[in-house]
Amino acid sequence: MSHADNLRRLLAPLGVYDLWAPFNGGELEAQGQALDGVDARLELLHREDDLTTAEDWGLERIAGLLARRPAAPSVKRMRLALAALLRIGGDSFTLEAINDTIAGCGVVARVDETDDPGTVEVSFPHIPGIPAEFEEISRIIEDIIPAHLVIRYVYWYITWEQLERKISCWQDIEDRALTWTQLETLVDEEDE
Repeated sequence: MSHADNLRRLLAPLGVYDLWAPFNGGELEAQGQALDGVDARLELLHREDDLTTAEDWGLERIAGLLARRPAAPSVKRMRLALAALLRIGGDSFTLEAINDTIAGCGVVARVDETDDPGTVEVSFPHIPGIPAEFEEISRIIEDIIPAHLVIRYVYWYITWEQLERKISCWQDIEDRALTWTQLETLVDEEDE
């Protein structure tokens, strides 16, 4: 129902006005259209002001408050990444909180403590070799992990045993025209 109809409904019980006459009806329509415009604008502001419902400029404004833009391919993932980054506080530096924040940013990485004091290892489960867009991913990770910690990146590749199960001879490699990078990352989920 439009605001013009609401105004007519409110004024009808008074019985004083001809609500459909050109002058009265025109004034109610004009006021109703103005209120409809305000209502639409308020609805947009309400949607974009809430991280859980923002779709456009609201997400951009929140992302603009942060040092790095999260690596998120969709609106839903962007919301989750921004929420993860906004959760960072004074008590956000436990290993669990760091891994939660990194995962929330859309980065498939795992942080683990090492036996070396002040050193953590960052690995990339399910991603053989060096991940695509590693430069951006590492910047995000380094912004999240406390600055006093040394970060050691760990990568994994196919083993010779796994390779022998997949490829019987070097000719198979040549037939597939695999580069060395493609060969060393030629793993399946069951190989992990």
